[in-house]
Amino acid sequence: MGPRSRERRAGAVQNTNDSSALSKRSLAARGYVQDPFAALLVPGAARRAPLIHRGYYVRARAVRHCVRAFLEQIGAPQAALRAQILSLGAGFDSLYFRLKTAGRLARAAVWEVDFPDVARRKAERIGETPELCALTGPFERGEPASALCFESADYCILGLDLRQLQRVEEALGAAGLDAASPTLLLAEAVLTYLEPESAAALIAWAAQRFPNALFVVYEQMRPQDAFGQFMLQHFRQLNSPLHGLERSPDVEAQRRRFLQAGWTACGAVDMNEFYHCFLPAEERRRVENIEPFDEFEEWHLKCAHYFILAASRGDTLSHTLVFPSSEAFPRVNPASPSGVFPASVVSSEGQVPNLKRYGHASVFLSPDVILSAGGFGEQEGRHCRVSQFHLLSRDCDSEWKGSQIGSCGTGVQWDGRLYHTMTRLSESRVLVLGGRLSPVSPALGVLQLHFFKSEDNNTEDLKVTITKAGRKDDSTLCCWRHSTTEVSCQNQEYLFVYGGRSVVEPVLSDWHFLHVGTMAWVRIPVEGEVPEARHSHSACTWQGGALIAGGLGASEEPLNSVLFLRPISCGFLWESVDIQPPITPRYSHTAHVLNGKLLLVGGIWIHSSSFPGVTVINLTTGLSSEYQIDTTYVPWPLMLHNHTSILLPEEQQLLLLGGGGNCFSFGTYFNPHTVTLDLSSLSAGQ
Repeated sequence: MGPRSRERRAGAVQNTNDSSALSKRSLAARGYVQDPFAALLVPGAARRAPLIHRGYYVRARAVRHCVRAFLEQIGAPQAALRAQILSLGAGFDSLYFRLKTAGRLARAAVWEVDFPDVARRKAERIGETPELCALTGPFERGEPASALCFESADYCILGLDLRQLQRVEEALGAAGLDAASPTLLLAEAVLTYLEPESAAALIAWAAQRFPNALFVVYEQMRPQDAFGQFMLQHFRQLNSPLHGLERSPDVEAQRRRFLQAGWTACGAVDMNEFYHCFLPAEERRRVENIEPFDEFEEWHLKCAHYFILAASRGDTLSHTLVFPSSEAFPRVNPASPSGVFPASVVSSEGQVPNLKRYGHASVFLSPDVILSAGGFGEQEGRHCRVSQFHLLSRDCDSEWKGSQIGSCGTGVQWDGRLYHTMTRLSESRVLVLGGRLSPVSPALGVLQLHFFKSEDNNTEDLKVTITKAGRKDDSTLCCWRHSTTEVSCQNQEYLFVYGGRSVVEPVLSDWHFLHVGTMAWVRIPVEGEVPEARHSHSACTWQGGALIAGGLGASEEPLNSVLFLRPISCGFLWESVDIQPPITPRYSHTAHVLNGKLLLVGGIWIHSSSFPGVTVINLTTGLSSEYQIDTTYVPWPLMLHNHTSILLPEEQQLLLLGGGGNCFSFGTYFNPHTVTLDLSSLSAGQ
């Protein structure tokens, strides 16, 4: 890489600091953290989305956890040496000012290193802000050619390139950093922007230079799955590519990386584990109620792709258990795959509009026509709540072709709902239940979609009108992320609506029965233990009842229970299905029953470092097995959450439609193609 390329890339990395600083300011402004200094250090304001707030919150709390562990370990009255905090790539972080205000720097000092331009801008900002100067006390500013940008009695800012370690060491020594003193090194999203050789040299240098130290690292990992690939692509487009993730793709590899570089002990957890194990339940509830939120898939995926690590050296710090093991977050290793389901792109669909959306619903209109409606996706060149209906039709040559239609007439229009359900009543009628417009606006009313063909009976000319179904004042269903399943009781057909969430309740445990013939809500006795509340679960019709699997529970943790609402003489009975081995807790998946086997397709799980394929459960024996999805012939990445799926039992195939999500600050991703899974190996293995 030439000098100009290095300069451009360094500039792009510096820009990530500016974006991060604005996010931290927004985080404090919304009350996630107490940080009055973020607004003083960062001019301007930007209101970030709730998903960004959560991501930066868990990062801030993880770093705070490590800093406190360090200060408590070396802050004993008998400690002879002053503690040191060396923040690498500190940017506009306010750590010094927060510690100074909390009285934690009486026997400690802070050094910060970042690119010269960033360091100078921060020093200038501090110098022109009286509230900040009052905390630093008397200070000096370095000469323009000097690495020293700011220096007070307990705070020093240096402008240096971390790839030039000899110059870094010399400048730190000149600025008073004592290698013999207990030292906390912080690197928040820093090492991954360095070339692997430079990052490895920095880790080894720190181990050799500081005999009594704790090195805390927060950065990305897991580049191999769909979210990881989209994350890598995002940073490449910013001209600040992530390095070294292939060499150290997970927490175990990161631990080895530091131990092999000379660190005595090392612990690391991903951010899902940190959030659930190292934050009090009361604090989690506080954060979860700060602002409306409904992006659980992307939140858990983001946390699964970042880690916090603490490596230590020396007698004082080597026994510091920053991340003790916890049984509260058991790691699950799914069974070795029993087989593979090959995936392929639906061939003819590329010539017509693609189904780029998520949070939609799909249903068979007829054996050769699949309807998808609602969700968030691409429409007319922009991202929005989709109003067009998507039809996937199969011709006489068994080729699938997509088309889009809008509602006609002057009556009810599609309201833009997502996370709803759709049920086919006939070849011309579909019932739409629940859904939301936003996390604070449920979609009100039950809708019926009426389809009719033109005079030439051509599927491409299919028209749709929308009407309100049921009573006008019906407020029974104001939920989303629920399930709707066809069940039967005493020779009557009903729709069983279960779970979900609402504006008032973050997770629901209630259910409703809708009589199909009269479109009236009815009460039917249900016996047995009431299941744990959940949303984003799956539901399938089976033997006149409903199979419920997985979901996200009250504490925002995935569930692994499988339940059967079994018909009995007087109504229904809840039964728990014993599965061996137990399935990995998951949600946002789809499910189907094929030849007495329950198929759980895709979804999100957080207790395993692998990513979900298809779990197959034999409903007679209760035995479960895992199948991988072979994506060799499918454009990657393929995100299997917020998708829908349609089973073609005669063809032994499964169609995967849509899917994707708002991937943290990396952008929004939609699966570009409808994909077919070949399930024939499942029947062959019977």
